Amino acid sequence: MLIRLIYASRSAGMLSPVEVKDIVRSSQRNNGPLGVTGALILSNGIFLQCLEGDHRVVNALYHRILLDPRHREPAILSYKEIDQRLYGAWAMGLVSTTEAHRAIFLKYGAQAEFDPYEMRPAALELLFTDMVEHARPITA
Repeated sequence: MLIRLIYASRSAGMLSPVEVKDIVRSSQRNNGPLGVTGALILSNGIFLQCLEGDHRVVNALYHRILLDPRHREPAILSYKEIDQRLYGAWAMGLVSTTEAHRAIFLKYGAQAEFDPYEMRPAALELLFTDMVEHARPITA
């Protein structure tokens, strides 16, 4: 069964651009062989990640994320069976916040500041769909 899991967590500390790139590269390296695709949005110390793949693999991956000390207050915001992936061949794409993205974040949020914990699952999916166009690939 193919599923899409969207979760949010707060960063346990400030991450440098190098650390963020390392997280994405590690995800790309690990997710590809597992058949997991997805995207990561990082904004104001909040991780918002979408993972797609076999339900057993994605569940196991999320449990590993729960044990990662870089994450605080993890929460599953959406979990559903899907027929088609949003991310195709992406082992992991990254969208970092810029002023240009602010309008996109606010388009789907219920508040003036980006807070995925308060967003409806349907709005989260639309946000990720919109952000796909703005994701930048990170290569090793």
